[in-house]
Amino acid sequence: MAASELYTKCARVWIPDAEEVWKSAELTKDYKNGDASLQLMLEDGTGLEHKLDPKTKNLPYLRNPDILVGENDLTALSYLHEPAVLHNLKVRFVDSKLIYTYCGIVLVAINPYETLPIYGTDIINAYSGQNMGDMDPHIFAVAEEAYKQMARDERNQSIIVSGESGAGKTVSAKYAMRYFATVSGSASEANVEEKVLASNPIMEAIGNAKTTRNDNSSRFGKYIEIGFDNRYRIIGANMRTYLLEKSRVVFQADEERNYHIFYQLCASSHLPEFKILKLSSANDFLYTRQGRSPVIEGVDDTKELCTTRNAFTLLGINESYQMGLFQVLAAILHLGNVEIKDRDSDSSVIPPNNRHLTAFCELVGVTYQDMSQWLCHRKLKTATETYVKPLPRLQATNARDALSKHIYAKLFNWIVEHVNKALITNVKQHSFIGVLDIYGFETFEINSFEQFCINYANEKLQQQFNMHVFKLEQEEYMKEQIPWTLIDFYDNQPCINLIEAKMGILDLLDEECKMPKGSDDSWAQKLYNTHLKTCSLFEKPRMSNRAFIIQHFADKVEYQCEGFLEKNKDTVNEEQINVLKASKFDLLVELFQDEEKATSPTGQVPGTGGRTRLSIKPDKSREKSSKEHKKTVGCQFRNSLQMLMETLNATTPHYVRCIKPNDFKLAFSFDPKRAVQQLRACGVLETIRISAAGFPSRWTYQEFFSRYRVLMKQKDVLPDKKLTCKNVLEKLVQDQDKYQFGKTKIFFRAGQVAYLEKLRADKLRAACIRIQKTIRCWLARKKYLRKRSAAITIQRFTRGYQARCLAKFMRRTQAATIIQKYRRMYVEKKRYRQKQAAALAMQTILRAYMARQKYQALLREHKVVIIQKRVRGWLARCWYKRCLVSIVYLQCCIRRMRARRELKKLKIEARSVEHFKKLNKGMENKIMQLQRKIDEQSKENRSVNERLAGLESSYTAESERLRGELGRLRGVEEEAKNKTNQVSSLLEELERLKKELRATQQEKKTIEDWAQTYRDEMEKMVSELKDQNGSLKKEKDDLNRLIQEQSQQMTEKMARAIAQETQQLETDLNEERSRYQNLLTEHLRLEEKYDDLKEEMVSSNVSKPGHRRTDSTHSSNESEYTYNSEYAELEEGSRAAEDVTRGIDTSLTLKLQKRLTELEQEKQSLRNELENKEDQFQRARARDDAEFKKARGAELEYESLKRQELESENKKLKHNLAEMRQSLLGDAATNAGAPGSPAYKVLLEQLNASCEELEVRKEEVLILRSQLVSQKEAMHHKDEKETMTEPSVYAEDVSKLKDADELKQACIGLKDTNRSPRFMRRPLEVSDLLSRLRSAAPDFHKLNEDGELWLVNQGLKETIRLLEHQLQTQRRTYDNEVEALRGELQNVKEENNRQQQLLAQNLQLPPEARIEASLQHEITRLTNENLDLMEQLEKQDRTIRKLKKQLKVYSKRIGEMGAGQTEGQTSPGQMVDEPIHPVNIPRREKDFQGMLEYKKEDELKLVKNLILELKPRGVAVNLIPGLPAYILFMCLRHADYVNDDQKVRTLLTSTINSIKKILKKRGDDFETVSFWLANTCRFLHCLKQYSGDEAFMKHNTQRQNEHCLSNFDLAEYRQVISDLAIQIYQQLIKCMENILQPMIVSGMLEHETIQGVSGVKPTGLRKRTSSIADEGTYTLDSILRQLSAFHSTMCQHGTDPELIKQVVKQQFYIIGAVTLNNLLLRKDMCSWSKGMQIRYNVSQLEEWLRDKGLMTCGAKETLEPLIQAAQLLQVKKKTDEDAEAICSMCQALTTAQIVKVLNLYTPVNEFEERVSVAFIRTIQTRLRDRCESPQLLMDTKMIYPVTFPFSPSSLALETIQIPSSLNLSFLTRV
Repeated sequence: MAASELYTKCARVWIPDAEEVWKSAELTKDYKNGDASLQLMLEDGTGLEHKLDPKTKNLPYLRNPDILVGENDLTALSYLHEPAVLHNLKVRFVDSKLIYTYCGIVLVAINPYETLPIYGTDIINAYSGQNMGDMDPHIFAVAEEAYKQMARDERNQSIIVSGESGAGKTVSAKYAMRYFATVSGSASEANVEEKVLASNPIMEAIGNAKTTRNDNSSRFGKYIEIGFDNRYRIIGANMRTYLLEKSRVVFQADEERNYHIFYQLCASSHLPEFKILKLSSANDFLYTRQGRSPVIEGVDDTKELCTTRNAFTLLGINESYQMGLFQVLAAILHLGNVEIKDRDSDSSVIPPNNRHLTAFCELVGVTYQDMSQWLCHRKLKTATETYVKPLPRLQATNARDALSKHIYAKLFNWIVEHVNKALITNVKQHSFIGVLDIYGFETFEINSFEQFCINYANEKLQQQFNMHVFKLEQEEYMKEQIPWTLIDFYDNQPCINLIEAKMGILDLLDEECKMPKGSDDSWAQKLYNTHLKTCSLFEKPRMSNRAFIIQHFADKVEYQCEGFLEKNKDTVNEEQINVLKASKFDLLVELFQDEEKATSPTGQVPGTGGRTRLSIKPDKSREKSSKEHKKTVGCQFRNSLQMLMETLNATTPHYVRCIKPNDFKLAFSFDPKRAVQQLRACGVLETIRISAAGFPSRWTYQEFFSRYRVLMKQKDVLPDKKLTCKNVLEKLVQDQDKYQFGKTKIFFRAGQVAYLEKLRADKLRAACIRIQKTIRCWLARKKYLRKRSAAITIQRFTRGYQARCLAKFMRRTQAATIIQKYRRMYVEKKRYRQKQAAALAMQTILRAYMARQKYQALLREHKVVIIQKRVRGWLARCWYKRCLVSIVYLQCCIRRMRARRELKKLKIEARSVEHFKKLNKGMENKIMQLQRKIDEQSKENRSVNERLAGLESSYTAESERLRGELGRLRGVEEEAKNKTNQVSSLLEELERLKKELRATQQEKKTIEDWAQTYRDEMEKMVSELKDQNGSLKKEKDDLNRLIQEQSQQMTEKMARAIAQETQQLETDLNEERSRYQNLLTEHLRLEEKYDDLKEEMVSSNVSKPGHRRTDSTHSSNESEYTYNSEYAELEEGSRAAEDVTRGIDTSLTLKLQKRLTELEQEKQSLRNELENKEDQFQRARARDDAEFKKARGAELEYESLKRQELESENKKLKHNLAEMRQSLLGDAATNAGAPGSPAYKVLLEQLNASCEELEVRKEEVLILRSQLVSQKEAMHHKDEKETMTEPSVYAEDVSKLKDADELKQACIGLKDTNRSPRFMRRPLEVSDLLSRLRSAAPDFHKLNEDGELWLVNQGLKETIRLLEHQLQTQRRTYDNEVEALRGELQNVKEENNRQQQLLAQNLQLPPEARIEASLQHEITRLTNENLDLMEQLEKQDRTIRKLKKQLKVYSKRIGEMGAGQTEGQTSPGQMVDEPIHPVNIPRREKDFQGMLEYKKEDELKLVKNLILELKPRGVAVNLIPGLPAYILFMCLRHADYVNDDQKVRTLLTSTINSIKKILKKRGDDFETVSFWLANTCRFLHCLKQYSGDEAFMKHNTQRQNEHCLSNFDLAEYRQVISDLAIQIYQQLIKCMENILQPMIVSGMLEHETIQGVSGVKPTGLRKRTSSIADEGTYTLDSILRQLSAFHSTMCQHGTDPELIKQVVKQQFYIIGAVTLNNLLLRKDMCSWSKGMQIRYNVSQLEEWLRDKGLMTCGAKETLEPLIQAAQLLQVKKKTDEDAEAICSMCQALTTAQIVKVLNLYTPVNEFEERVSVAFIRTIQTRLRDRCESPQLLMDTKMIYPVTFPFSPSSLALETIQIPSSLNLSFLTRV
């Protein structure tokens, strides 16, 4: 392909840059062949002209398409070169926060300098079992690949971790070992994996230190071999170390530290056990203060020492050894503080009583004098003599430091040796995985011997790496049958030869070390003379004669020769070593026990100084070891390196290259210069170069077809996809050398994938342009039509508006005319009315004036007439009065004159006799008359006087009244006079008041004006006050509303708080349930493990002779089985295994027993805690109910009052009913009970109820009649006189009855026997009674005429008394049994304690005595058990004999009953003389009681046929759901019915053990596990339903309640069976998980349910699972079919619906969790199109739930995290609004998960955009306040706590039929 095709305008390239190494630019002009420069534009917009090299004409590197940036594998890049690799790593590290990247077979790990949550157990489980290319790059993926290849290829593996100091090598190696320890487990109970991990803190403490580049830098190399057995479980490990940096013990550079262990000891010096070390702060010691950085930020040295000590303890190094190690370390610190002073220029001295030297001598157990002597002197030996030479201060100080380094090196080797001893095992090692943690290529300003050895090791490793990469490439090409040529790659064998070959650098160094006067300068001259002219890789610096330069594979390194010889010799003063060997400190002597006499490789012979004695005869072994010790450090390192290379070459290597991103330990900061330097040094770029030299891009035919289908025409697509791809490639790429066709893949050279991507992008861009053109045309036309329609609409509305305006104008004109007309009319009319009113006013005034004048005249005339009238009347009255007076006077005078004349006449007559005689004539008569008259007159006078007196009194009173009235009138007159006077005064006052009134009116007017003004002001003020009042009311209303809202909020808050508390309690309850169920799982696992161990022990000792116990010991404990019977069985099994194997270590058994005891105690405590949580939950609910009731107190009080009223009414009604009944009884002879009357109906209802009850008891009556006949006949022979009158005999017989049915029969019998002749006139037949009761209208008068109701009542009373007596008897029996059981329990406890004591005593005995004591104890125990069994056998024999006698009696009675069938009963006399004829009543068929009877010896057959050999797919398919559970319960019911405790317990024990056995045997079969889960739950529900508890009897029928258990409370067994059901449920979930696990990722993520939505991106060397559904690939339909199969199987087995819902919820949780975890660990799955696929798949799962009616089971909610993750992949991710929407949408995802998805989001096509770093930071800022777990992955092993809601069965037990296919013919229905 021509360059002009690639270097076109807008093409992006990489150009070199001094700061960023490589900088991106874009071509602004097409390149043409022959151009000398390129026109570029940088990313910041600046233009640049890039000059091409005129010689090479090399064009700049092309940049990869954006969709390839950030790939998991660098080999997936189309353009493989340094800038592409650097940019890809930077994008992944900085933008996506991804620290791992594949580069072919190499894992590149960049140190993030930050703790990341990607190393948890959940991540380990996610990578376990996965292919390496299927998941994102990770150290766990490399470890899994190594583990998988070890198991698959049966070949040892190696993981080579290399890199600079601070790059993270140690951490990577640590995580790899953690992965192996987690996924493989241990092959024994010794917890080897924990020991392997425990070696890390020890080695870090003694071998790691803080450097300027790393806070935890490993200062030695190590190779750890992790051993595995044939089942690939860890059995041990072995560690090899390389080149410990001893110089760090005595010297540290600035900002560095010594080894961690020294600072840990100094930080813990305050502890009591460390007082003897005499340590203090690290700043007080020379060896720890030189770096001036004694503290590492964030590290607590005290805690680290605790971790180190715990690790020592775990590895078997006890406390005494640990304190010895700490003493040696403290002695080294004290030795560094020993001050050596000059005595003179050639000698030195240590001042006496030096505190630190004294402490050193005390700690290591040597004498002060010897140590101070040989620190300042040295013994020299020649052939003839030996003499002591003093040392100058500098040499003495160097000797002191050399001793410190030597002691530390010995201590280091001793610890490594003992760690290896702790990790070694006796089990044969089948294979191993080695983890090499070794230093990477190093180059500093000053490079010495250590850097030389390190770089030498890296040269060897790089050579091995190159050869392996080349080998893999060759194998790949040969596998695909592609012709290949030898790829030219860098071979560093010349450099290795320069170092290690004969006369190489190391050889010359060793030779110089053997020279007596060898020096660094002479060695340098030898190097120059030997290699300067012969080797191109060796150079000499221009400005130095004491240095040399080596051209390594990574870079040139200049080494300073100073110190090479000394470090290579590693010389130590011999006499100092001898002093230490003579120490009293055993550990120190052990450290130097292999120390040789010659400590220097110069060949000097040691003398006899000190305590060393010379041997006359040479020891060959000593000579051999002496020669070995004379090896220099370089020689030793070369040999160990050679051994390492041999080991690595014998294994399959896996490479991890650690990169240090910057030198400042900044988190996620990337320095391109440092990164490129390390990439070149670690061989990553060499891998890229080798890959790029061949065919780096590789596609399967299916992937190529799927990706580039867009470049094909329809006619090019053939059924054979391989042929289709070949045809298309020949058209697209003309140069056939650019690609090769393999068997399964297409191989492309570098750049071809980019070219194909360019073609694909151009094709898609053209298609997009065409789509955009069409869409824009459609949009423009749509816009035009919309505008045209809008214009027409506007015109229409405008014209309408104008017409409306014209009409409005016309209406206004007409209206104005009318208004003017009426206005003018109004003006004229108003003027006329004004004139008319004025005329009328004038007329009115004139006429009023004339009328007033006329009125005045008439008034005056009228008044004159009145005056005249009055005057004339007065004058007439005056004349009349004068005339009257005159007339009266005249009359008086005339009458006086006449009276005087008559008086004179009378006087004359009185004087004459005649007159007197005349007068006295008849005087006497007259006197008598007069006397009588006088008397009458006197009487009248008296009456008159009386009347007069009364009149006088009345007159007096009247006169007094009149006088008073007169006085009053006089007073009134006087008052009138006064009033008259007052009138005048009042008139005057009136005038005055009128004046005042006028003044007051004036004032009033003034006041009214003021009042009006005041009123206006007041009204204004009132209005203002009203406004204020309104505002205040408004504020009040607002405040009230606010108060109401606050109260409502408080109420809601309280409700939410209560709800939260309730939810929290429910959560705690679920957690406790989950913890309890996990404990059950652990208990089951330990049981299975124990069984496996027991089987292994038994199988391993089958061939060994010795005593073997039978299972008889197990039978004695079966009857005492409780919920912890499993533990008892394990205990017995452990004893049996001990006796069988003899030689097995009993400590393991005791440990297991102790562990099981602890688990049982923890189980019980968790159960108690669970109950406490439930009580708390109930109390919380009760408290809420109490608050609710308190709030409704008034309403409840009202309801209580209403209830009381209803109760009183009810009492009245009851009273009325009782009265009615009494009236009915009283009026029995009347017609009140006639048919149809109310009383008749009431009684009829009562009789109907009695009829129903009597119908139920009919058969009991029949049985009782037959028994009574026999009893009466027997009584007839005993006593003829008391046959019908003595019920006491029958009472005695009844008291002997034990069964409830017998008591009922006795009740009816008493009713019949109590019928004596005084109570009945004739015997009443039962049939007659029943016929009466069944008649349409029974006559209740006749019904009671024989006293039958009374007899029934009496019989019932007697029965109640008998039942009470029987109940009391049973209670006493029960109490006695409880006491007996307690006694037996106490005896069992004592026996258990005694057994434990004996076992403890036996363990203290020697093996021979232990076996003998065990046998003696076993013989004693068997003897006691034999005696107990004999006693039980005798008791059973007696019982059998007694039962046989009873059986004979009963058979005799039955025969008598058969003989008496022909006899009847007529009268009492006849009953004495003749046999009784029983009533002939037809019998019903026998009703079954829902029980199954079996013999004791058939129990094993029952369990075998019903549990062990029952196959769900065979016989069980056609059974009633839960039939085995019903059968077992019916057998249990019969054992309870006969009160057989032993039978109940053995049946339950056998059932539970058999279910466990079948599940252990066929636990992987889903149908078997589901079948027994359904039956176990049904059995548990039956135990509850028929337990007799009221809570479980609510839904039972009357018949079912009769079937309840009567003798045993099986609550404890219900708990055991519930635990068994929990274990089965968990096993079912695991079984389903194992089936679903391979389907989930393929079906939910990889398979394209919607074809064509997502495209396959280029992949690298790592194979990736294809997303195209090939044959055998799981799809979403596979998952749905499997779920349907699960559901149908559980429904067929009769599993409870609630339990099915829980199972489905768990299934969906597993699907969602596994899918989300893989999504979070696979960058290639995080795209927009994959989000659409996931949402579609989730919708299909929801549709499945909807079809099955399971939407309410909570399964959909478990998929919510996955749904939100899919939505997150599809939403916009640009603006702050998008960030807010994401935060509100993703509530089910954690912050870590959201950020991870955003970081992993990868566009599949270049039309998509990446998520910016700023947007991700915005998301993190918004989610900062979330309180959530930092865990990244979901826990796929989490199982929701299961509950078994009570589900009663409506199936009647007596109706169950047992099919013959079950082979249970030995069961008898009862």
